[in-house]
Amino acid sequence: MTILPTDSPATRPSASSGRASGPGGGSDFARLSRRITEAGLLKRRPGYYTARIGLVVALYTLGWGAFFTLGDTWWQLAVAALLAFVFGQVALVAHDLAHRQVFRRRRPGEVMGRLFGNVGVGMSYGWWMDKHTRHHAHPNHEDLDPDVAPDILVWSTDQARASSGVARLIGGHQALLFFPLLTLEGFNLHAAGLRALRSPGMKHRVLEGTLLLLHLAGVLSALFLVLPPGKALAFLAVNQCLFGVYLGCIFAPNHKGMPTRTGDERPDFLRRQVLTSRNVRGGRLTDMMLGGLNHQIEHHLFPSMPAPHLRRARVIVREYCAEIGVPYHETGLIRSYREALAHLHRVGAPIRRRRKA
Repeated sequence: MTILPTDSPATRPSASSGRASGPGGGSDFARLSRRITEAGLLKRRPGYYTARIGLVVALYTLGWGAFFTLGDTWWQLAVAALLAFVFGQVALVAHDLAHRQVFRRRRPGEVMGRLFGNVGVGMSYGWWMDKHTRHHAHPNHEDLDPDVAPDILVWSTDQARASSGVARLIGGHQALLFFPLLTLEGFNLHAAGLRALRSPGMKHRVLEGTLLLLHLAGVLSALFLVLPPGKALAFLAVNQCLFGVYLGCIFAPNHKGMPTRTGDERPDFLRRQVLTSRNVRGGRLTDMMLGGLNHQIEHHLFPSMPAPHLRRARVIVREYCAEIGVPYHETGLIRSYREALAHLHRVGAPIRRRRKA
């Protein structure tokens, strides 16, 4: 399936589309939701999450156990790489907890989410929840989705034309710089969580801050107690850079390069989620590496659906979208990166033209 340029009117969801009732009554999403519910795909999977969380905790323990066992050696950089992968898996578990895929009640999900997010990888659960909730409500909306707000990168030609500072400096070549910039994402997560503690809207600021500092103090103490300063800094750099790249490789295929919205465009819920999301084809290994988020369309339609059900839901959602004439975009993993990078290059054109003028 060919994706049109993001700024093309043909890719922008119509504000009036998709609200008509069809056979069975209700909105398009309501009819789809009934099919999903009848298939039993919204039921909890306690056995799956017990095994998955147990495995992630075991890998986390194994990684730090190897660190303390090896001691002062450059082989610690291999442990740093292993822990970067494990940190990504911990973050994915925190994501599922935040969406109440594991527990039906909010309280246990929040407790476990802060343990995995704040303590496990140093990512503020409260900050991330606020940001991610706004993303799910308005995916790829240039004014309302924080994930496409112009910062270092620009996501549309309008943003490129209005860019300044760092975004204007690198925007013309942002596609080339995208993966190198991901090496900073791990450090950015720590910094963003700490900055959010100053926000009056942050709930449980003392708890959030205490847990974040517990993670930072624990990691830095371990590194500088076991390793000399040079090796400790090398371990930290390898671990956080690879962690950032891994997270970016998980999330970049999901929406980057898909249609964006601006202003008061208000498509119905189903189209708002489907038209802005991209699925990534693959087998069980892809599901494991990307935490099920390769089924991004289904995840956005049913955020509380347990991850192991997303693959089965994909068949129902894809067939339903074909029935009602809603484009459903799915591609391979490498192609998804190519589409995202091609989009970044395309929207940076105004900055390149401005430099030549």
